[in-house]
Amino acid sequence: MSIEPYETLAPSPIGLDDVALCDDEAALPHLPFHIQRDGTWLYRGTPIRRKAMLCLFASCLDRDQQGRYWLQTPTEAGIIGVEDVPFLAVELDFKGCSQRDQTLCLRTNLDEVFCIGEDHPLLCEWDRPADVATVPYIHMRAGTGGQPIMARISRAVLFELAALAVPGCVAGEPCLGVWSRGMFFPLSRLPEEGCAEAEGVCG
Repeated sequence: MSIEPYETLAPSPIGLDDVALCDDEAALPHLPFHIQRDGTWLYRGTPIRRKAMLCLFASCLDRDQQGRYWLQTPTEAGIIGVEDVPFLAVELDFKGCSQRDQTLCLRTNLDEVFCIGEDHPLLCEWDRPADVATVPYIHMRAGTGGQPIMARISRAVLFELAALAVPGCVAGEPCLGVWSRGMFFPLSRLPEEGCAEAEGVCG
């Protein structure tokens, strides 16, 4: 398969209607693409550098019910390898003067912008010991199979989010998190003694 012809083709609609989904992955078509943890796309082991081409391929990315990632090009569809998640959130922008009224928006490594909120929640396994690092993600969209397609928050953006974090409580548990579009998103645990700072939310 040549990679060159895809440069000038418009992306096809996302969907796996023409692909038989089954549990036997070996019987399904595979394409020689791989997305590394740092967001680098590889084609037959070689990095793809052209951003326009990457954006085209990213627009053709889907996910099935089993959580497998598919690349559906104008001519064929197949499973591709993905380390962790396909995208990386590399830049943070925020609007608003108060915490509850602010809007936090994230730009991905392929220049898609998503504002944290009900449609694009910030997801994090925050309920861990305070000395255990957590990695947040933003939900970009759902794949055809209902599984989420997400971007991992980069270290630089995580530091910015941490600077904006305030005490809060989720399900009675004290935590640190950020507000965006009127919703609170936890990032990490807060020691019990810090619960008094959580605006009286903890019961």
